[in-house]
Amino acid sequence: MQRLTLRRRLSYNTNSNKRQKVKTPGGKLVYIYQKKRGTFPKCGDCKRKLAGIKPSRPMTRARMSKRLKTVSRTYGGSRCHACVRSRILRSFLMEEQKVLKQILREKRKERIKQAVEKRKAAAKEEKKAAAADAKSKK
Repeated sequence: MQRLTLRRRLSYNTNSNKRQKVKTPGGKLVYIYQKKRGTFPKCGDCKRKLAGIKPSRPMTRARMSKRLKTVSRTYGGSRCHACVRSRILRSFLMEEQKVLKQILREKRKERIKQAVEKRKAAAKEEKKAAAADAKSKK
């Protein structure tokens, strides 16, 4: 067993100080420090891993190009395909519901208008009948 010297000053076995023993071409054993593994970005709604996006650490993600951080879709890189689909469907159905409400409102207005016109016509008929009765009595 060969003794190894640390290359950095930190001597504790922490998450940021992971090391691996590697034999160099010169035959020496040295420590190679391992970087932390990156995490997959997760969907903001369902917390599922986003497909098509590289796992990375925050600083490396900031330096990555746009094509590695997103997918070419609405909400790409922020929401998963299923959540985007449900959002689109929900907004479509809400718009349809608004249109339906508007149509029902217009129909109701039309019905009220017709009822008012019927009442006015009936009142006119009553007035005419009353006037005719008054003439016939004289």
